[in-house]
Amino acid sequence: MDDLDIEEASDEEVEQMTAAEALAMVEKAWLNEKFSPELLPHKQDLVDVMLDQLNDMEKNISRAKKGDLKVSIHKMEIDRIRYVLASFLRIRLEKIEKFVHHLLEEEAQLGEDVPSRMSPEELQHAKNFAANMETLFNDVVLRHMPRNLKKLEGSKVAVGPYQDSYVFLQVQEQVDQVMVDTAGDQGDEAIDLEKGSQHIMRYRVVAPLITNDAVTLI
Repeated sequence: MDDLDIEEASDEEVEQMTAAEALAMVEKAWLNEKFSPELLPHKQDLVDVMLDQLNDMEKNISRAKKGDLKVSIHKMEIDRIRYVLASFLRIRLEKIEKFVHHLLEEEAQLGEDVPSRMSPEELQHAKNFAANMETLFNDVVLRHMPRNLKKLEGSKVAVGPYQDSYVFLQVQEQVDQVMVDTAGDQGDEAIDLEKGSQHIMRYRVVAPLITNDAVTLI
């Protein structure tokens, strides 16, 4: 596949990478999102790159000779990539709808220079979903309640992700002095995470390491 240009949202420089490298990043983001209890920062730029690449691959296939074995192989690869992208976006939408009030409250408290976890399209979906849920709840439940109970406050119904759930991870870069809680009354202990090693740890401990690509959930 041809080389691609991708612009990371947090970096003004354009990083050169091959399509295979971009796909590896998408698959890593997919696994992290799949196994993370919370919504991770969006990767819309990366998704857009892969969608453009898929369109290019389909155009190349349309110009290929019928009956060519390579066409069948490329079609299977396209189907695989589309599955990964669709699954990645579906998982994110499920989390957005599950934690919609929590995410919108978090969004309202963000500073001007703090990037959102959600893409603009995801944020709009979250707002629409919350508004529709409120309308439905008002029509079905609240209008039958006493006047003092008819107001729905998002802060009181907000459900956040369980940060203390355990996750299985693989270390991509050496990380020293990670504080983990030990059994019993021994308190916290500092451990070194060696590159290539695998661990089961509380998500809260490794969450910052996921966002900087030091570890990957598996």
